[in-house]
Amino acid sequence: MKCFFLTFIKNSFMVVTDELINEYAEGAVLLTGMETAIVGITQEFGNGPRVLYSTQKILEILTDGGMVDYEEALEYFHYNILGGYFGEQNPIFLSDHLWD
Repeated sequence: MKCFFLTFIKNSFMVVTDELINEYAEGAVLLTGMETAIVGITQEFGNGPRVLYSTQKILEILTDGGMVDYEEALEYFHYNILGGYFGEQNPIFLSDHLWD
């Protein structure tokens, strides 16, 4: 299965593919069903590369279909996603939902 992710960087789009993730973030934890919320790949001294997710896009995915409202999605995100430990290359989250 091919996955393609678009990231807005410096007034242009960068395509983040699963091949790019495998090459530059091997071993990084990926969240099932949240592929379209990927913003990019990050690096930090002393830690392996990790995948960066848009919190706003995660909330949109959780509320899509109307099964939960925004507040329920936000609570689920904080408790089950942000609060989860998935491994040493745990995903990180951009707090872009704060200025929406």
